[in-house]
Amino acid sequence: MAHTFRAAMTPPYDFGPGSVERTVEFIQWAESIGYQDVWLPDAGRIDALTLAAIALARTERMRVGIAVVPAFTRTPAVLAATVATLADIAPGRFALGLGSSSEAMIEGWHGLSLDRPLTRMRETLTVLQQMLDGKKTDFTGSLVRSTGYQQPPLSRDVAILLAALGPKMTELAVSSADGIILNLFPLQVLDETIAQIRAAAHSAGREPGDIEIGSRFQVAVTDNVDEARAIFRFAFSPYFTNPVYNRHLASAGYPEEAAAILEAGSTRDWTRARAAMTDDLVDSIAVIGDKEYCQERVRTYVRAGITTPMLFCLSFDPNVQRDTFAAFAPKEFQP
Repeated sequence: MAHTFRAAMTPPYDFGPGSVERTVEFIQWAESIGYQDVWLPDAGRIDALTLAAIALARTERMRVGIAVVPAFTRTPAVLAATVATLADIAPGRFALGLGSSSEAMIEGWHGLSLDRPLTRMRETLTVLQQMLDGKKTDFTGSLVRSTGYQQPPLSRDVAILLAALGPKMTELAVSSADGIILNLFPLQVLDETIAQIRAAAHSAGREPGDIEIGSRFQVAVTDNVDEARAIFRFAFSPYFTNPVYNRHLASAGYPEEAAAILEAGSTRDWTRARAAMTDDLVDSIAVIGDKEYCQERVRTYVRAGITTPMLFCLSFDPNVQRDTFAAFAPKEFQP
């Protein structure tokens, strides 16, 4: 099935008492203005998969996706049972994103070893797909093992997308999953990134148009560009101490900035890490500016081949959040 543009969003982060209800109400508002997708992060504080069940029950047509569940923190059997439950709540409206996550989350938060992420992803995907097909497991990999687990096959397929940045993870996503989720890449490598995905599809014997290409984007429709840049630096500088993100940043034309961020991160000097993220670097990744600028920038991504731009607003101001998401509602934004 060829994939076309989907209006997709990630609701503002909201924590503490009442946050679930406020988040669901925001998702309902997004559905009311035409959004087709909501993609929830699985980054602690609020459990994305629990929230997905509530969102599916309280929306009518939106697809609810997770971008992304770390493959290290839930076993394939737990994932399979969860996917089956969510698929039963709203058949055809749930999508699962899987990723390897980061050292900070896997080793820091969970006390696990981020061991051979490519292998973990490949083996998790293999076993999970068997489980969702209703097959009894008999799998012994180098990292993942499961024998004797079985559940009824899904009545309708659930799309599985893999978070990928490097070439090997991209090949796995394109050859074995339904799509790929990109994140935090500079605009300069957009065409190269899409070309790599399409080449991997051809190598796997698949039509490139059959691969859903999602990407997370940090966006703010605002006159206060400096404030939105500061929020981006605060939220995302730790990501670029991750070796995969750091190498990708360096190869995309920012080797000095990547080295400075890595060095500052090694001593947890986040002030210095943020300072290493120049305006040029921030603006190459984030989409910040007036409505027309932001729309044209996102249009560039979609025309290059990204089918599902998952928009997250870089502001804590409810008015900026509403303005940002309203600017990309289908009645306002044509790719």
